[in-house]
Amino acid sequence: MSDQNPKAGEVRAQMMRGGQGRSRTIEKARNPRRALFRLLPYLKPHRRVLAVILLFILASTVLGLIGPYLMGQAIDKFIALKRLAGLGRIALAMLAVFVLGNVCDVASSWMMARVSQMALKGVRRDLFGHLQSLPLKFFDGHTAGELMSRLTNDIDAINQAVSQNVVALVASLLTMAGILAAMVLMNVALALAAVAVVPVMLGFTSFVAKYTRKGFRELQKRLGELNGIIEEAFSGQRVVTAFRRHDAANDAFRKSNQDVYRAAVYANSFALLLMPLSNQLGNLFVIAIAGLGGGLAIKGLVTVGTIAAFISYGRAFVNPLRQLSSIYNAIQGALAGAERIFEIMDTPPEVQDAPDAYPLDKVEGNVRFDRVDFSYIPGTPIIKAMSLEAKAGETVALVGPTGAGKTTIVNLLTRFYEIDGGAITIDGKDIRRIRKDDLRRELGLVLQDTFLFSTSVMENIRYGRLEAADDEVLSAARLAQADPFIRRLPDGYQTQLSERAGNLSQGQRQLLAIARAILADPGILVLDEATSSVDTRTEVRIQSALLRLKQGRTSFVIAHRLSTIRDADQVLVIKDGEIIERGTHAQLLARRGFYHHLYMSQFKGEAI
Repeated sequence: MSDQNPKAGEVRAQMMRGGQGRSRTIEKARNPRRALFRLLPYLKPHRRVLAVILLFILASTVLGLIGPYLMGQAIDKFIALKRLAGLGRIALAMLAVFVLGNVCDVASSWMMARVSQMALKGVRRDLFGHLQSLPLKFFDGHTAGELMSRLTNDIDAINQAVSQNVVALVASLLTMAGILAAMVLMNVALALAAVAVVPVMLGFTSFVAKYTRKGFRELQKRLGELNGIIEEAFSGQRVVTAFRRHDAANDAFRKSNQDVYRAAVYANSFALLLMPLSNQLGNLFVIAIAGLGGGLAIKGLVTVGTIAAFISYGRAFVNPLRQLSSIYNAIQGALAGAERIFEIMDTPPEVQDAPDAYPLDKVEGNVRFDRVDFSYIPGTPIIKAMSLEAKAGETVALVGPTGAGKTTIVNLLTRFYEIDGGAITIDGKDIRRIRKDDLRRELGLVLQDTFLFSTSVMENIRYGRLEAADDEVLSAARLAQADPFIRRLPDGYQTQLSERAGNLSQGQRQLLAIARAILADPGILVLDEATSSVDTRTEVRIQSALLRLKQGRTSFVIAHRLSTIRDADQVLVIKDGEIIERGTHAQLLARRGFYHHLYMSQFKGEAI
C-alpha cells in the first residue's frame, strides 16, 4: 500500500534489533504451573489412555527392579552353590522380565506419541484459528517469522516434552524411587553408601549442565543469525546480483559460519564431558558398593548375589539421574513455548459484530466520512476530523504525497482498523453496525501489493467468489485483459503458481488481482495503485476494463499517476491526514494550488 503504518515500522525495527523471529533459545517459563494447567485441557479427552500409559510405565519400572533381584538370587542359590538345576528357569525368568519391560516401554512411548500428536493438533487448530480472528494491527507488531515460530518451533518443543520427556521423567523418578526402596529392603548399610554418592553425582551433573546450557543457548543464537543471513541472501538474490555484492554476502556468511563453529565447539565440548563424567561417577558408585559390600561379605553379613544386585541397581540408578537435568530443561523450554502460544491466544480478537448488527443488502454506494479521527499510535493522529462524501456511482480519486493517509482511508472503510472518532456510513448506515462479512463482500479491493496463493491461476481468481463457475472465472479474466497471457502459460488456467507467484511478472500478478476483484462483483470498488506495476500499453487496456467495471459502482482510486484520474468525479488532495483541496481534475489545475504542483512535477521530473 502507499501508506506505511508507523507503529508497524517502529515495532519491527525493535524486533530486528532484538533478534526476535530468527532463533529460539531455551528459556524457563515465567509461570510454569499456569502454562501446565492451560495445556491440561488438551490432554483431558485422552485421560483414559494416559492412565493406561501410566500402568505401562509402572509395569516397566517394576520389571526393571525384578531383573537385578533375580540375578542376585541366581548367584546366591545356584552359581555360588554350583547347582545347575533351576538355573535355566531363573535365566528364562530374567529374559522374560527384560523382554516384557521393553514391550511396556515401547507401548507407553507409542501411545504417548499418539496422545501428544492428537493434543497438539488441537493446540495448532486453536492457535491458527485465533490468529485468523486477530485484527491487522496485531500483525503490524509481529513479524511473520515470529508467528511461524509459535506454530512450529514452540509447538515442536511441547511435542518433544509431552511425547518423550514426560514419559522419561515419570519413568526416571519411579525407577530411582523403586531402586532406593529395593536397596533399603535388601541391605540398609549398602543403601546408605549408595545414597551418599548421589550428592556428588548431582553436583558434577549440575556443574556440567550449567555450562552446556550456556553453550547451546549461544549456539542457537549464532545458528539463528546464520539462518537469517542465508535467508536474506536467497530472498534478495536479485539485489545481491544487481549491486555486485556476492563477495560481501560470502564474507558475512563466512564470519557468521565461524561464529557458529566456535559456539558449537564450546557447547559440544561440555556436552561430551557429561557422558564420561557420568560413567566415572557410575564407576565411583560401583567402587563404593564393591568396597563396602566386599568387607561385609567377608564378615558374612551380605551375600555375593546381594552385592551383584546392588551394583546392577547402581548402574540403573545413574542413567535416570544423568537424564533428569536435560529432561527438566526440555520441559521448562516446552512450558515457555506454551506461554508464548497462550500469549497469542489471550490477545483479544478483532472487534466482533455488535449484537444488533444488521445485514447489508445490495448497496447503492453512497459513502460518507463525518469528522473521522484515527491514529495507529495513540496521540499521533493520522486522520484528523476528515469529512468526505461519495455519491452512488461516483469515482473519487485520493491523491497526495506518500504517508498522507490515503491508504488509511481504505483501511477504515473496510474496518481493517476501527476509527477513534466520528462516523463512516454507507447508504446512511454506520459501518460499525453492519455485519463485517456483508460489508467486506460489497467492497472489492485491488491493492498495490498483490498477494497470490500457491495454487492454480483458476483458483486464485476464484478467490474473489468461491462459488463462481469456471465460465465466470474466464469471463472475469477476459475483462481484466488477463486471458491472453494466462493461455500462454504452460498449463493455462491450471498452471500452479510458485510461492509468492514468483513464476509471474509483477504486471501479470496485478492483472490476476484485478480479475479477482471483477469476479467478486462488489458494490464499492477500491483501487490502490491498481495499475502501478504494468506497462503503459497494458495500462490502457486495464483502464478500459476498469471503466466498464466502475459503471454503476462507487469507486475510490488511489493513484500517483495523476494522468489516470482525469475523469474522476471528484479529486481529494490529502496531506498530513487532512483534505486540503477538493474538486475535479480541471478545477484543481485551474486553482494552481498543491494539486497543480503535484501534477506538473510529474511531467517536469521534479520530486513530489
